[in-house]
Amino acid sequence: MISLNYRDSRPIYEQIKDGLRKLIVTGALEADEKLPSVRALATQLSINPNTIQRAYNDLEGEGYIYSVPGKGSFACDRVGADRARRELLEEKVRALVQELQELGVSGEELKKLLEKGDEND
Repeated sequence: MISLNYRDSRPIYEQIKDGLRKLIVTGALEADEKLPSVRALATQLSINPNTIQRAYNDLEGEGYIYSVPGKGSFACDRVGADRARRELLEEKVRALVQELQELGVSGEELKKLLEKGDEND
């Protein structure tokens, strides 16, 4: 399901988030499919349950999963996950654009950067 890379510079909870997010977006986890419990996944990965809980909380805040008290956590449908992913990426782009503008990059230069991205499609 999820593999951890201890040489990765990203924190473990982010690796778990990224792994679960990928499973949801690709459809490997179907809509409303139950995720492993926090304890079960922590045992499976041999890590602290608080790390799993942090990843689950973040994913819920981002719209990829939802929790039902007493039942567990479940994957959101792909439409919801895609919408959440798009919003997250747009937020990152806005932050990058703002930082580039603060560094003196003009609107025209930003437009050229975006057009270069379109060439890769």
